[in-house]
Amino acid sequence: MPTAPDPQMWSEFHALCDLGGRLAGSPSEAAALAWARERLAATPGGSVREHAVAYPGWRWRDARLIDTRSSAALRCTPLLGTVPTTGLTAEVLDLGRGRPEDFARHANAVRGRIVLVRHEYPFAAGHVHRRVKLALAQQAGAAGFLIAHPERGAGPVSGSSGRDGGPGIPALGVDAEAAEVLRRAPGASLPSVRMMIDAEGVAAETRMLLLDLPGRGPDWIVVSAHLDGHPHGESAIDNATGVVVALALARALAPKIADCPCGLRLCLTSAEEWGLVGSRLWLERMDAAERARMRLNINLDSVGGAASLTALTSGFPALDAWVRDTAAREGLTLPTHLPLMPNSDHANFAAHGIPALRLIAGFGSSDSHLRLLLTAADTRDKVRRDELDAALRVASALTWRALMLDAPALRRLREKAG
Repeated sequence: MPTAPDPQMWSEFHALCDLGGRLAGSPSEAAALAWARERLAATPGGSVREHAVAYPGWRWRDARLIDTRSSAALRCTPLLGTVPTTGLTAEVLDLGRGRPEDFARHANAVRGRIVLVRHEYPFAAGHVHRRVKLALAQQAGAAGFLIAHPERGAGPVSGSSGRDGGPGIPALGVDAEAAEVLRRAPGASLPSVRMMIDAEGVAAETRMLLLDLPGRGPDWIVVSAHLDGHPHGESAIDNATGVVVALALARALAPKIADCPCGLRLCLTSAEEWGLVGSRLWLERMDAAERARMRLNINLDSVGGAASLTALTSGFPALDAWVRDTAAREGLTLPTHLPLMPNSDHANFAAHGIPALRLIAGFGSSDSHLRLLLTAADTRDKVRRDELDAALRVASALTWRALMLDAPALRRLREKAG
């Protein structure tokens, strides 16, 4: 269904960016949750609920990385949830991109050293995720882990360690300039650094905010977007864009849903940036019958910052075909990517057998503004108004078509690859 531009969406985007990075557990996240509650409550015909989710939290006070040769401090930020250290001094082994073959080639050199790898553009087929590289370093006996953003001027790269309170090694994100300082000169010995991370695990709690707009039947099409972000920048692309498009979508469809076979459930999650832990625990702890009533998940995450959109269809071939057919019927250009990419909340829905897709901008476009995600450069100036308008058109078309599917059609979407 065609959707006109929403006059509130652009101002809401700026209002959410005004609240800062929205790191889970911070005052910025609390302000964003309060702001989102008000916006959800203003949607006609809906009922708003919230679910508390306890999760293994973490907080840090200070992090430092010192080049022992010059005593110079290098810019860094701790990976979320990483283990603390009062002072780890070790040689730095640069493994380039840090892919499995790089670790295999240097298997005998990693133990006891601090491994340095490069952050890769995360929205492309074949990329190796940060947490995979960290796990490889830990398994090989590394004493510490550094991951560098590849672009000068972007600042240190952030991201989750995925530790969830379990075992780990100290892990920092650094900038491209730090990686250059730590490059080993030909014939020279390995550089050495001192890592210090003042941090601790804490019992934490966040909220899942739900807006229910009932249809004729008991089942739900779930549109999700995560509110939380990172300590630096405005978390504008990731994921103020998805949140404001989801809010605008609910406003546009609210008057039409009562006659649909399914209802629309808008879910604003948090603690997504902590290894997807918020939605994972929420879904795991949910009554199985309630979970079964959620028939399809359309996840909006980083839907601005580039002109093109792609649907990641999580290994559900029938869903992939449905997306392509729906896009053709609506006259939309929307490529799909079938293999599961567990890089946002859709992966947790898919893990429970719920057909799930992630709508994302810039897939395969490593020169887009999405290359700056997880850094202080993820700010509102990287997003254009027409990008949000386009994302609203696509998301609304997919959601409307899904709301009109009958039960047998929704069951067919559950077919998994392999």
